[in-house]
Amino acid sequence: MKQLGVVLIVVSCLAWVAIAGVPLLPLTLAQKAALVPGLLIFGELLFWIGALLVGKDVAERYRHWLNPRLLWQRCKRLLRR
Repeated sequence: MKQLGVVLIVVSCLAWVAIAGVPLLPLTLAQKAALVPGLLIFGELLFWIGALLVGKDVAERYRHWLNPRLLWQRCKRLLRR
């Protein structure tokens, strides 16, 4: 069950990343406006279901690792090298 939880957490992150690509899709404005909140809800729902399956400690570790502020700091640190 833990592996399924990890997969759900990863897929939830992909849903959040997919939001950035919505403006590039050949959809009407109304469809795009409906798709973004749908992806947000879908991503959060998958994350919390995955968090329940893997347990609190693993979910906190993934949430910390995927924090946008920390990812940006890591990228900046890598670019300075």
